[in-house]
Amino acid sequence: MKRVRCPKCDSFITFDETKYEAGQSLVFQCNECGKQFGIRIGVSKLRATQREENVENRSQFESQPTGELGSIIVIENVFHYKQTLHLRMGDNVIGRYQKGNPINTPIETVDPSVDLTHCALNVSRDKRGHLRYVLRDMNSNTGTFVDNVEIPPRERRIISDGTLFTIGATSIILRAAEE
Repeated sequence: MKRVRCPKCDSFITFDETKYEAGQSLVFQCNECGKQFGIRIGVSKLRATQREENVENRSQFESQPTGELGSIIVIENVFHYKQTLHLRMGDNVIGRYQKGNPINTPIETVDPSVDLTHCALNVSRDKRGHLRYVLRDMNSNTGTFVDNVEIPPRERRIISDGTLFTIGATSIILRAAEE
């Protein structure tokens, strides 16, 4: 089952996507406000737009295979669906997606408590060559929490595989790369 959000009142409409083919257009009428709107089943235009906007940011990381450095999993809640975002070497600046926002790890969400540049997860290698993940808050309005403890400004926290951290009302799990 998939959900679509009414563009007028933000209420959800649920439908069975298996009954339709990719590229097919559907028209919905919101039960709450009566607004009619259409969608097209298939690839998200938003993801394509993100890829186009970040072409120059990606070129420096193309030598690193996707997923080799680990990923973060955004847990589904009322503001967004589950998302898996692959990490790259260096700072992975995490925040809310907005057109023109230069961050390299955007989350597609309508959560107002997630800043445009909320936190950064730095991926590097230690002296023995093992991957190291360091999380820091980017002076966000609502803070970044690891295990329900806020990371103070200017402090860095080393995290590992399976660590749950929270930005606004959004929970994220780190999946470290297998070494």
